[in-house]
Amino acid sequence: MSAVSRAPQCSNRANRTPRPHRTHPSRVRRRAALLAAGTAVAALTLSACGSGGTSGGSGNTNFITSTDGIATVKKDERKPAPDLSGETLDGKQLDMAAYKGKVVVLNIWGSWCAPCRAEAPNLVKVAEDTAAKDVQFIGINTRDTSTQPAIAFEKQYQVPYPSLYDPTGKLMLRFEKGTLNPQAIPSTIIVDRDGKIAARALQALSEEKLRKMLDPVVAEK
Repeated sequence: MSAVSRAPQCSNRANRTPRPHRTHPSRVRRRAALLAAGTAVAALTLSACGSGGTSGGSGNTNFITSTDGIATVKKDERKPAPDLSGETLDGKQLDMAAYKGKVVVLNIWGSWCAPCRAEAPNLVKVAEDTAAKDVQFIGINTRDTSTQPAIAFEKQYQVPYPSLYDPTGKLMLRFEKGTLNPQAIPSTIIVDRDGKIAARALQALSEEKLRKMLDPVVAEK
């Protein structure tokens, strides 16, 4: 047998030019929608953070986190809070820009969240005590698939301030990376009278810790 006859024979299939794979347009749209939803959900994967913290931020964040988990920024190094507006749980329109000149306390919460239930009475107490000091509390309700459980939560704890309804976490994605952005549920953020982010906590707050965050910003001139 010759060397040529012993050589392996190439299959005709190997020589065929493969046909390009066609993706149906509807599948492309579905994949894009799933990726967008996944990005929003990724921002909400963390639940409540434990107490404690680290001394110092990273990179160019300019914020310092104390041992009790409260992060703060010096007044001249703060970044503006994003535009936060939309529909509240009771169907009204709310724009945080309307409260410029006041200190704003943003609390990210969900009715399903046990640490949110634990801190709710503390938020309500401080909100009532500081209302006369030009302090406005605003909730951001997230990951509740309907407003009904969230409204029941507010009634149970007699929450006196409004909450934006943000089931997919889109409002939280408006915070720039490297700022004191919310990264857990619950999170609480203090915005100063100039509309800039002054402090943040990624945990359920006691009344004492909330006042520790808030009082220095209220006292600023």
